[in-house]
Amino acid sequence: MSANSRLTIAAHALAWIGLYQRHGHEVATSEQIATSANTNPVVIRRLLGELRRAGLVESRRGVGAGWSLAREPSSMTLLDVYEAVEPGPLFAMHRATPDQGCVVGRAIQPTMRSIYEGIEETLRRELARVTLEDVIRDVLAASSAASGNARPVDYFT
Repeated sequence: MSANSRLTIAAHALAWIGLYQRHGHEVATSEQIATSANTNPVVIRRLLGELRRAGLVESRRGVGAGWSLAREPSSMTLLDVYEAVEPGPLFAMHRATPDQGCVVGRAIQPTMRSIYEGIEETLRRELARVTLEDVIRDVLAASSAASGNARPVDYFT
């Protein structure tokens, strides 16, 4: 079973758009974002479509087409992003009902459901504490530290 990267890619795209806009650009293209995320622009467009439906980004068509943030980074939490791109529960139960005649089979789902609800509550609480502004700040700090510069490299000029 592989880990899901949708939240990470969505946060990457939003942080990239936010920084790009801070450098005076109105919109970012999915191709630009995809280059940074090292993925296909179609993946970025699909995620951005979900983020648009959630009111986190806006898109412009035609000449000067692209994506922009619909809200200030300080008002957008990772929980907002998570809920936009991960609509279902984090964990799932069996596809078929376990054997109700078995001591484990009849009790495993209520037991695991309780555990999963606690995990999801903790996850949501933690994601709600972190804004996109926090992510951008930490990205810039990590970028500066990784490059050995006192200031972040100006990637957008």
